[in-house]
Amino acid sequence: MEHKRKLIYTTNLPIRWGDMDAMNHVNNTAYFRYMEQARIEWFESLGYDTGQHAKEGPVIVNASCTFLVPFVYPGDVEVRMYLGQPGRSSLPTHYEMRRADDDTLYAHGDAKIVWIDPASGRSIPLPDSMRELAL
Repeated sequence: MEHKRKLIYTTNLPIRWGDMDAMNHVNNTAYFRYMEQARIEWFESLGYDTGQHAKEGPVIVNASCTFLVPFVYPGDVEVRMYLGQPGRSSLPTHYEMRRADDDTLYAHGDAKIVWIDPASGRSIPLPDSMRELAL
């Protein structure tokens, strides 16, 4: 049975003038920051400590982005975050990015989260509460 992606979080982020590059569109690195900001906001909305003193938490082991239509300043990016099928210690996340005023898909991306113990740097099982969110 194929696991469907589950929409879990949506946020709107401003396109900053400094996100633009010499090609007069948003630089590719900014798209990763948009995805990161959505992910951090989602974790914080659930009450997870994303700071340096967390006893356990997420790290990203890979990330990708497909650029379809360039964003340009000014405007807002709507980032929709989805969860995929959780593993023992991992959780795939998927992102869709659009202008807040346009339903056109501008980019989509993925990032694999692995839950770790920062003291050992080793993976640990996903918390049950996190796993349940994906199902």
